[in-house]
Amino acid sequence: MTNPQDQQREQDGVLLATRQAVKRPVLYNVLLHNDDYTTQELVVDVLTQFFHKTETEARHVMLTVHHKGQGVAGTYSKDVAESKVAQVTDYARTHGAPLKLTAEPA
Repeated sequence: MTNPQDQQREQDGVLLATRQAVKRPVLYNVLLHNDDYTTQELVVDVLTQFFHKTETEARHVMLTVHHKGQGVAGTYSKDVAESKVAQVTDYARTHGAPLKLTAEPA
């Protein structure tokens, strides 16, 4: 049985199957952006809860956001990255924080 992605060609009377190259999906970075209102504790909470960072990793990312203006929370496929942005934005709003997240190609 042949795979639908396989192409067939004949060589010396023998049917050969060749596979098409499959491209990897483009990955997206989920970026956290600094603001003057979201607490550092909430950012660490978001990073541990939604991005499965350890406490140490979360504090490192939070300090990067604080000092450099933005930091990478995680890298995912486009659908997952957009879903994380929406989930975390909703979570931050329910906690009264204007935390901004974006998804950009890695």
